[in-house]
Amino acid sequence: PRGHGKMQRAAASLASSRSAAAWACSTTSRHAAAGASCSPRRDALVPLRIRGLEQRPAALPMSLSLLSGSRPARTEKAAAAAAELAPADEVAAGGGIAGTVQLGAMIVAWYLLNIYFNIYNKQVLPLPLPYTITAFQLAFGSLVIFFMWAAKLHPVPKLSAAQLAKIAPLAAGHMLGTVFTNMSLGMVAVSFTHTVKASEPFFTVLLSAFFLGEVPSPLVLGSLVPIVGGVALASLTEVSFNWVGFWSAMASNLLNQTRNVLSKRLLGGEEEEFMDDINLFSVITVLSFLLSLPLMIFAEGVSFSPAFLQSTGLNLQELCVRAALAGLCFHGYQKLSYMILARVSPVTHSVANCVKRVVVIVSSVLFFRTPISPVNALGTGAALAGVYLYSRLKKAKPKSS
Repeated sequence: PRGHGKMQRAAASLASSRSAAAWACSTTSRHAAAGASCSPRRDALVPLRIRGLEQRPAALPMSLSLLSGSRPARTEKAAAAAAELAPADEVAAGGGIAGTVQLGAMIVAWYLLNIYFNIYNKQVLPLPLPYTITAFQLAFGSLVIFFMWAAKLHPVPKLSAAQLAKIAPLAAGHMLGTVFTNMSLGMVAVSFTHTVKASEPFFTVLLSAFFLGEVPSPLVLGSLVPIVGGVALASLTEVSFNWVGFWSAMASNLLNQTRNVLSKRLLGGEEEEFMDDINLFSVITVLSFLLSLPLMIFAEGVSFSPAFLQSTGLNLQELCVRAALAGLCFHGYQKLSYMILARVSPVTHSVANCVKRVVVIVSSVLFFRTPISPVNALGTGAALAGVYLYSRLKKAKPKSS
């Protein structure tokens, strides 16, 4: 029939067109880049970007990028283009007014939680049990983390043995640094502890030169002079000066900066699953708690009992409430610090941390009515000004071409 003939001619025409398309695809594929496809893919479509509202690529902090162990897949030209889009000293996530407001709120919360942690912790630390208090703070944070994972508020990380081996030294440094900070806070004024801890850049430069062979510029070395001089001047005029408190704060600086510097050598290399900022801090906190338990039992486990607490004359109920609040603030400000570091450059984070130290020192002086002499205030101001200058000089370091 005539209709049947038309159907056969239509089918033949369709088959011919498909053959032509297949021949064209095979012909052009020989001239295309490897991995290209003739058929359009939905995931290959370029999304519409609105100027000022697109999300800029985040510059990961050192610890996060090294933990991922992955090397950049972009070419040098693409990396240069991304660097132009996202300057290192600007917010890397969530552009526009909303992103700026969110970052500002996080920084304010970071400062407030740090202030309240130092106040509650100072009220608890007359109890001479720094190892136990550290373990309690880390345990409280671990409980919050497990609740977060159990409630599926954040995905549970999939850890390999290699990742755990790399994170363990960071956790040990985090735990011991917290122990020595608590020792210092228990011995001297909060303002003095933070003045001494402002000398962290000195240890960073020293350890980077020793372990990594990084030679600082003369300007960076010059910025260390007001830091060291200011800490020395504040120490000589500090009313609550105590050698144990001073060396404990110094030991905290040494441990924290050794952890940061050695992470450049301990981490990175083979391809591993990426871990975000929240899970990195969470794993470090849990491992720090596990490492603090044997140290607490060995150093203070025998003396820590309800009878011992009553013998100190402290109110047990107030002590527990303040310790719980200190633990909550400790975990909160530490997590916020990691989250902020994932959104800004390390230099911006360092400057914000310097401002935070000023806020903590001033608030602790006002709350505890710590006597401060003009010479002591001058030394503290010089040290903090040196830290700010150091941060700006590190930012102005010439880039490698």
